[in-house]
Amino acid sequence: VQLQASGGGLVQPGGSLRLSCAASGSVLRINVMGWYRQAPGKQRELVASITSDGRTNYADSVKGRFTISRDNAKNTVYLQMNSLKPEDTAVYYCNNKGVGYTYWGQGTQVTVSS
Repeated sequence: VQLQASGGGLVQPGGSLRLSCAASGSVLRINVMGWYRQAPGKQRELVASITSDGRTNYADSVKGRFTISRDNAKNTVYLQMNSLKPEDTAVYYCNNKGVGYTYWGQGTQVTVSS
């Protein structure tokens, strides 16, 4: 499975970005797709995840600001990020996992700064 992430960039505080991640290859029907992030000097952390039947999970720090969604027909997961804060600055990684496997995308930089 290959994961191609896109949509990162530089945005001012309070702004919005939308990340996309397309999975290709032998993608299993039942899986969890998610976004993680890693800021300099910090551990990688879960931002949000979504199961193939639409159940979502969010980090407390992004609840009410970020929305994860997916298009199963396109094997694509999205992360709509609103009201961005400087502390959201990190490399964001797409993840696809199921029973016995996990795959990572290449990461996309999100920088929130004035």
